Amino acid sequence: MKPSDDFKTAIENYLNTIAKNDIVFARSLAKETKNIESCFNYIFGEVKKTGLCAFDNQEIFDMAIKYYTDDSIGIPAPVACRAVVQQTAKADLFSQPETPTLSSNTKTIPQVKQEVKPVQTALTLFDL
Repeated sequence: MKPSDDFKTAIENYLNTIAKNDIVFARSLAKETKNIESCFNYIFGEVKKTGLCAFDNQEIFDMAIKYYTDDSIGIPAPVACRAVVQQTAKADLFSQPETPTLSSNTKTIPQVKQEVKPVQTALTLFDL
């Protein structure tokens, strides 16, 4: 599996930024037994285990940090998948988020019933 350039760049930039500010993590990032390709395979494997298809940026970044800091993680097996990086949209107080629509040629996958959590559509003071 070869991740997209945007995905690779986002992970590498985040890890390098953390390493600049954290000497302990910088040592973990420099380990010879760890590399970025194995990090991607670890992330994809963890995502596959959950059965979910969408994650917050921080969840993925945390998986990357765990890969480098947890010495019990060996060389993960490659996973066949596709990673998509969604650019953050500028906050707009007057429009609602778009809901994705299925095209006529899209196959539907049976859904497993899961607990539904309410979605926050209004911005709070902390979002501004």
